[in-house]
Amino acid sequence: MDNFKPPPNAVALAYQTGDSAPRIVAKGRGMIAEQIIERAKEHGVAVHESKELVALLMQVELDDHIPPALYRAVAELLAWLYRVEAAQQRDGNV
Repeated sequence: MDNFKPPPNAVALAYQTGDSAPRIVAKGRGMIAEQIIERAKEHGVAVHESKELVALLMQVELDDHIPPALYRAVAELLAWLYRVEAAQQRDGNV
């Protein structure tokens, strides 16, 4: 049995009012990915795990806006994030 676990990948998105779409603000593999995830958690940013979406977003250049082909997937991610944040506020965990 092979216990090899591939190194993680991570992508951080940011969206500011006026942007045409979210953009890639950080991405990395292995130790860099672990640091991205750790920093997000330290700052109370929700972390969503989707290997398929991360694989697609890893192909987008740093500081570029996500392509229209990924709008729906990212919109679903943002809806999930909104629900998580609303639940945290409701439960007093923010």
